[in-house]
Formats: sequence, structure tokens, C-alpha cells
Amino acid sequence: MTDNDQRVVLYTDGACRGNPGPGGWGVLMRYKGAEKRLCGGEPETTNNRMELMAAIEGLKALKRPCAVDLYTDSRYVQQGIDSWLKGWKAKGWRTASKAPVKNKDLWMLLDEQNQRHAVNWCWVKGHAGHEGNELADQLANQGLEEAQARQGA
Repeated sequence: MTDNDQRVVLYTDGACRGNPGPGGWGVLMRYKGAEKRLCGGEPETTNNRMELMAAIEGLKALKRPCAVDLYTDSRYVQQGIDSWLKGWKAKGWRTASKAPVKNKDLWMLLDEQNQRHAVNWCWVKGHAGHEGNELADQLANQGLEEAQARQGA
């Protein structure tokens, strides 16, 4: 068994119709040849919130601390984790311009999950034929449709 066989692979994506508007998140999980698909949504949200929710829910679904390769097509999520988060925390959840961090509630949840696991954050270009990302996008749209259906019911 190789080291890659021990890693969980997550493909995450968010979707929104209007910004704000109804939105959804999707996660494709792969581990040792098994696959699990997760999705959810909200009737009124933003694309960035759904991108964050996908990563949070994917990491939360892991029952124990894991080595994870997490793929996102969101520069917002990837740069937030790699470049901005440490500074935001040091400044009391304020940006460099001293403004409150947008989506602080979700960034705090993502930070908690990120610390629970050994995550390798990977950016992938969206809508470019990358199979895992395309499936995560389909799941995000499924979550969006389900959120809209619940709202209309």
C-alpha cells in the first residue's frame, strides 16, 4: 500500500444562483477506492459561503483525524487558508484595512477542521474538465436545487 492509499481525497465546490441567492455545496470523497458524495444548500446565501461550507462539511464528515488532499476551485478558500487566515486571527478577525473579516463564522469553523486534519490544500481550475471537480460541481448544484425545492414546499 502506498502513502497515497492512506490519504483521503476531497473535491469541494459551491454554487449560487444570484449572489446572494439560493446556493449549494458539494463534496466528493475518495478513500481506498471507496467514494462518498455529500451535498447541501441554503435558500439565501453567497457563492463564497457555499465554497467554505463544502470544505467544512467535507472535513467534518471524516470520523477521525486524517491526511487529506482537498481540491477546491475557489481562490477565496485557497488564499484564505494559505495567506490570510493567520493574519486575520492575529488581528482579532480583522483584515489588513481593519474591517471585520467577511464570513468569520465559517472561517472559524474551517480553521477548526483544518487544525483537526493534515490538509494539503490544492487549487484546481473550475469547469476545465477535471473529473473530481466536475462531480463536486454537480453535487453543489444538486444541493442548490434541493434548497430551492425545500423553500418552495
